[in-house]
Amino acid sequence: MRTAYLEGRSIGALARAHDVSRGAIRTAVADLLPEYTAAAPDAPAPELPVALDMPGTVADFLRAADLEPAERATLDQGVTVQRGQGHTLRVTAVPAIHCRLLDGSPGTSAVPAQRNARREYENRVSTLAGDTP
Repeated sequence: MRTAYLEGRSIGALARAHDVSRGAIRTAVADLLPEYTAAAPDAPAPELPVALDMPGTVADFLRAADLEPAERATLDQGVTVQRGQGHTLRVTAVPAIHCRLLDGSPGTSAVPAQRNARREYENRVSTLAGDTP
C-alpha cells in the first residue's frame, strides 16, 4: 500500500482497492503525507502565500523600478484584473515579499494618484502583517 501511494496512486483509489476507509489509508501512509511531516518544535511556522490586490499605478511603478529577482518574478506572475477605468494586479506571495514590494516603491517620488494607491496597498499589507496602519 505504501509503495502504491509513493508511485502516485490516490488515497481514494487505494481505499477502494483494499475495501477500507480513506482514514485507514491515511493512517498507514501518515509519515509520507506532506502535511504531517515532523518539524522541529521551536521552528517557526512556514509563511503561506496570500493574494492581495495591488493598485495598477503601484504595479506599473514597481515594474519600472529596479527590483530583486524574487520580487520581479512575483510581479510577473500577478494576474491583471480590470476595475472600471483602471486595473489591479492580484499578487500571490508570502507576506515578506509583499512587505519588500512595498519597501521598493518609495512614495516620495510618486505623483499624487500613486501616493494614494501606494497608501491603499500599504494598508492591505499592514493588515496582513497584523500591524496597525
